[in-house]
Amino acid sequence: MTKQQIIDRLQSPDPAELFAQADRVRRQFCGDGVYLRGIIEFSNYCKRNCCYCGLRQDNLKITRYRLSAPEIIDAAKTADRLGYGTVVLQSGEDLAYTVFELCRIIEAIKKETRCVVTMAVGELSRADYAALKAAGADRYLLKIETSNPKLFKKIKPDSDFNARLQCLYWLKDLGYEVGSGVMVCLPGQTLDDMASDILLFEELALDMIGIGPFIQHPNTPLGSYSGDSYHNSNKIMVAVPGIDLTLRMVALTRIITKNTNIPATTAVGTIDKEGRQKALQCGANIMMPNATPAQYRKYYEIYPDKICIDEKPSDCQGCIQAMLASIGRHVAGGNGNSLKKSVR
Repeated sequence: MTKQQIIDRLQSPDPAELFAQADRVRRQFCGDGVYLRGIIEFSNYCKRNCCYCGLRQDNLKITRYRLSAPEIIDAAKTADRLGYGTVVLQSGEDLAYTVFELCRIIEAIKKETRCVVTMAVGELSRADYAALKAAGADRYLLKIETSNPKLFKKIKPDSDFNARLQCLYWLKDLGYEVGSGVMVCLPGQTLDDMASDILLFEELALDMIGIGPFIQHPNTPLGSYSGDSYHNSNKIMVAVPGIDLTLRMVALTRIITKNTNIPATTAVGTIDKEGRQKALQCGANIMMPNATPAQYRKYYEIYPDKICIDEKPSDCQGCIQAMLASIGRHVAGGNGNSLKKSVR
């Protein structure tokens, strides 16, 4: 599919056939099972100052927290008991956790649970990524947020686009299953940018791709931004609601990448109460229930009004099963390893 063809389908008057095609491709390459990956948000400290994120270092209105190593390991054990084949250890870029300590946590989780371990702790050196891999980390999630370097710099002023891409190449070279992703409806984003995002996904041959709507935190430089109109490659304004455009991105990513694991993100469920069900019906095959201890959830405030922050990890299980049954899907067994390669 060419870039212009992607743009045309992003702004087509009726996306019904696009969604149906994506669902057929998902069924062909991934089946009807939905893999569950439990997220453990173990720290909301971050050294970065991204212009949209509530965890940014300069946000002084947030209550900060860090989980101890035993708390993280216990949360992973709970996720294992709930049948989540994967745990995702996610945090801001928090310098308080040394790579040595993270390695010991990974080793304990691998020893005491059946879970595959995904790390999502930001940009590190190649040597640090190698150490985490040697300790037992199977996957790494590092979102680029946009493939447009200029837009990247505007929303992440203290980060470097090329350095982020280099991290993804290191991770692939080290044998990780690699996940990345983008936000949709960013300020100044064009349909041309979104088409480029999808083409970059294809080029990188990612194992997992997360796509969610842009939801800014009010205590950030972009806190007052609002708007659902975007430019196509010819600079013509196109009005497309954020949830609809996000779903179109999910669908086109499924059609083009075929067998990549794609989650129905929490952010989609935050802006639309049926957003996750809709994403699962237009290409997604992963859900990521929150496995963070209940007392900490409300403080991991990347964006406001996040769903499921008042629930215990065990509360999510029945909810997810009922949600999947309502759309003719089921929880898949196993760890949901990449369909592009097995865990090395």
